[in-house]
Amino acid sequence: MAKGLQGFLWTMLLLFCAIQELGSWAMHTEVEGPGLGEPGDPALLASGRVKRGWVWNQFFVVEEYTGTEPLYVGKIHSDSDEGDGSIKYTISGEGAGTIFLIDEITGDIHATERLDREQKTFYTLRAQARDRQTDQLLEPESEFIIKVQDINDSEPRFLEGPYIGSVAELSPVGTSVMQVMASDADDPTYGSSARVVYSVLEGEQHFTVDSKTGVIRTAVADLDRETQDRYEVVIRATDMAGQLGGLSGSTTVTIVVTDVNDNPPRFPQKMYQFSIVETAPVGTAIGRVKAEDSDVGENTDMTYQVKDEEGVEMFKVTTDSNTQEAVITVQKPLDYESKKVHTVVVEALNKFVDPRFVDLGTFRDQTIVRVSVLDVDEPPEFRPPSNLMEVQEDAHVGSIVGVVTALDPDTANHPVRYAIDRSTDAERIFDIDAKTGAIVTGKVLDRETAGWHNITVLAMEADNTAAVHTQRVGFNRQEQDVFLLPILVVDSGPPALSSTGTLTIRVCGCDSNGAILSCNSTAYVVSATLSPGALIALLVCILILVVLVLLILTLKRHHKSHLASEDDEDMRDNVIKYNDEGGGEQDTEAYDMSALRSLYDFSEIKAGDGGGGPGEGGPGRNPASELHALPQWVQSPDLDFSVFRDYICRKVEQADEDLSVPPYDSFQTYAFEGSDSPVPSLSSINTWSSGSEQDFSYLGGWGPRFRQLAALYAGRRGEEDSEES
Repeated sequence: MAKGLQGFLWTMLLLFCAIQELGSWAMHTEVEGPGLGEPGDPALLASGRVKRGWVWNQFFVVEEYTGTEPLYVGKIHSDSDEGDGSIKYTISGEGAGTIFLIDEITGDIHATERLDREQKTFYTLRAQARDRQTDQLLEPESEFIIKVQDINDSEPRFLEGPYIGSVAELSPVGTSVMQVMASDADDPTYGSSARVVYSVLEGEQHFTVDSKTGVIRTAVADLDRETQDRYEVVIRATDMAGQLGGLSGSTTVTIVVTDVNDNPPRFPQKMYQFSIVETAPVGTAIGRVKAEDSDVGENTDMTYQVKDEEGVEMFKVTTDSNTQEAVITVQKPLDYESKKVHTVVVEALNKFVDPRFVDLGTFRDQTIVRVSVLDVDEPPEFRPPSNLMEVQEDAHVGSIVGVVTALDPDTANHPVRYAIDRSTDAERIFDIDAKTGAIVTGKVLDRETAGWHNITVLAMEADNTAAVHTQRVGFNRQEQDVFLLPILVVDSGPPALSSTGTLTIRVCGCDSNGAILSCNSTAYVVSATLSPGALIALLVCILILVVLVLLILTLKRHHKSHLASEDDEDMRDNVIKYNDEGGGEQDTEAYDMSALRSLYDFSEIKAGDGGGGPGEGGPGRNPASELHALPQWVQSPDLDFSVFRDYICRKVEQADEDLSVPPYDSFQTYAFEGSDSPVPSLSSINTWSSGSEQDFSYLGGWGPRFRQLAALYAGRRGEEDSEES
C-alpha cells in the first residue's frame, strides 16, 4: 500500500511539471549582432535590430527520487539554435557536472543524485551557449534556478519536549493547562505536507487538545489532587491535515495537579490524655496534639486555640510553625488536692481559607484534651508561716511558750512531727513536743542577757519516708535493669543513731505514653506480632504434630484390631468342624491319622528313660502297647507324666538345634486330656453311638470359647434330629 501511494505521488508531481512546461514563459536577453554599432547608432535603427535570447522552462526537481535512470529536470535553448548542432550548451554553478548534467547538443538537463529538500531547497546555476567551432559565446551567460520539489517525507516532531504542565485541582472544564507544538520539516508553502493537527492519544478521559493550536485543556471539573496528583497524557501530531497517509509523531505531557485548600484540618482522635505533676512550674509543656490536613504547602498551615473558659484560665496553646503541632503548656499553678483532672477543648483551623470552597464545610475541628494532675508528696505547711511568742523571764523550766501548727497539704493528711533546728538554738534554750508542737523552756531565761530568741521549727511528715529521685534521664533495660542503692538512715536523737539498708531499683519497660508494661528483670517487651513467614512455620509445625498424633492413634488401633483378629483366628483354628461324622478312629479312609500318630513316636525311648523295671516301663516293655494305650483317654490316678514331660523337652531341644525346621512358637499335643479335670472329655472320638441324647447347652456357661463350641454341637444335633424325623 505504501509503494502504491508513493507511485501515485510521483505521477502527480510529474503531471504538475508537465503542466508547468506547457505554461512556460520565455526569458529573452537582447544582444547586439556581430559588427553592429552602439544601440543609439542611427545606422543600427535604420537597418533593424537582431534579436537573440535564451528560452527555457522554470526548473523543478522532485526530492527523494528513487528511480534507476537520471531524473529529467528541463531544457535550455537559444532561439538562434537552428538544430544543426553548431551550438554547444554548457552549465556552471552549484552541482554542475556532479549533481546536474547537460546534453551539449539538445540542452537537456538531468539530475544524477537523490536530492533532499530539507537539506537544500534550490540550486543556482549559469547557462552558456557557445559556437562549437570557435568556442565563442553566442549568447550572454544567464543565471537560472533549479528548485527542489517537496514530498511528504518528514514526520512532525515535538522539539521542545519533554513537556511538564500544571493545573489546579477542581478547576472548571476547559481550563488551559499548557500548549505543545510540533514542527514538520516539509515545505509549508507546498501542499499539506507540513500542515499539522493535534489529538489526544492517551488521557482523553481528563484532558483535551485543540487540533490546530495544540493547547491542552481540562475535560472534567473534578480533578482531585488527594486522589491523583499527576497524569501522563500522550499527544499526537499528524501532518497532511490528519488525512489518510499522513505521518505522525507523539510526545508525553506530564500534568501535575496542584493543591488548593479544599480539605479542612481533622484531629485523628477525639480525645487525648496527658498527665503532669502538680508542682510543674508555669510554662511547662504538657504535651502536643496535631490535626491532619490532606492538603500540602501553605494550605496545611493552621492555628490552635483553647475554646472553653476553664482551659483558657489554666492552659495555653501555641502552634509549632515547623511541625504544625499544638503545644499545650501550663498557664497557672496546678493543685492535685483542688482538682485532679482538667478538661480542655482545643480547636484547629486553617490560616488561609479559600472562599471558593467555603461551601464544602467548616475548615476547623475540635478535640478534647484531658490533663490528669499527679499528686506530689508535699512538705507540711505552717499556719501561719511565722509566729511571735512571749514568755516571762522568771518562767520555770518546762513552761509553755506557745504552740506551732503545721498541716500536710496532701490528701493522705499524714501526721506531722516537729523539731527545733539546733543551728538556731545551739544552747538548747527551748524544746518542742514532737507531736503537739508545744514549745517549752529548756533553761532559765534572762531578759537582760538576751531579750530576743529567734528559733526555727521544722515540721516533717511522721510514716518516716524518704524520696528517691533520678539524677539523669535515658535508662536502658538492656544495659542495666537493676540498681542497688545503699541508704543510710539517721535519727535525730542524742546521740544520733544510724543504720544502712540497700534499696533495689528495677528499670521497668514503658510504652510511648509512659505507662509501665513490665518490671521483670528478665522479661523484656517483645513485639507480639509475628512475621508472615514465622506464622506459616508455626502453622506447619502444628499441622505436623496433629498428623503424627493421628498416625500414632491409627497404628495403635490397627495393632489392637490385628491382635483381636489373631485371637479370633486362634480360637477358630482350635475348633475343627466335620461335615460328616465318619467312622470313628478306625476309619482311616475318612481321616488320615498319620499326622497325629507321628507326634507320638516313642522309638527314641531307651530302656532307662522310663525310670523303672519291666513293669514300670523298663527295657522289656513293648513300645507298641504304649502307643495303643495312650489314646484311650482313660483317666488313671497312677499315670506318670514324666514320660511326656521328658519327651516334650527333648523335642523342644531338637527343634532349637535344628536350623532347617521352621521356628514354631507353640507345641500342642493331643495325646491325653490330663488328670484332675473338672469336666469330662469333650472328644467325639470316644462317642460310642451317633444317637447320643447328651445335651451340650451347658457349655455356653463356660465362657465365649465354649459358647461357640456349644452352638456348633447344638446345631449339629438339630440337623441329626431333623434327618431322623
